[in-house]
Amino acid sequence: MVEELLQAIPAFEAAQAERCAGLGIDVSGFALSHVAVRCRTWRDYLRVRDALEQVAVANLENVWNGRPISKILLADPVPVSAGRTVPMIELIPPFHQRVYRMGLEHVGYVVGEQIDGFEKAHLGVLTGKQFQGTLNTPVYRLFPDYTHVKFYRRSLHDVCVLEGAEFAGFRHAEWSPTDPDAGPYEVG
Repeated sequence: MVEELLQAIPAFEAAQAERCAGLGIDVSGFALSHVAVRCRTWRDYLRVRDALEQVAVANLENVWNGRPISKILLADPVPVSAGRTVPMIELIPPFHQRVYRMGLEHVGYVVGEQIDGFEKAHLGVLTGKQFQGTLNTPVYRLFPDYTHVKFYRRSLHDVCVLEGAEFAGFRHAEWSPTDPDAGPYEVG
């Protein structure tokens, strides 16, 4: 299961990069922050989280937007296009507010301090902006298959550290759903 997921990351990132190129956005110069994986149920989330932790050096799991999200720092970052690597997987359990893409859901690119100019230059093809706190407010493009590309000032890892978190070992949030087998509406 985890091997298949990790093997699918390069093709997913390449496809998202190609979609960006079609919109006039060249992502080849941007570092990768992470890829996000969305699980259909809480039980699926726990199964995938536990398996990913076997190939990781640390995680950081906290409750955000009403449910835990785990940031899993891989022992061996996954090589992708342009000589870059994916160092982290953001694992997301279900949420019951809208339709979601299950599995590989978004790629996070680090634009850096030029994010404001990037946003202005690509305003016509971006579909939104997400407030995640004072340190990071990514802009994104949602595609028809419900996958995303998100563009950040800082990597997810760096934001967590700046907020005072430490990637040391494995810690899990104290949280459990009413129905561990319930899931959101899903696509694919």
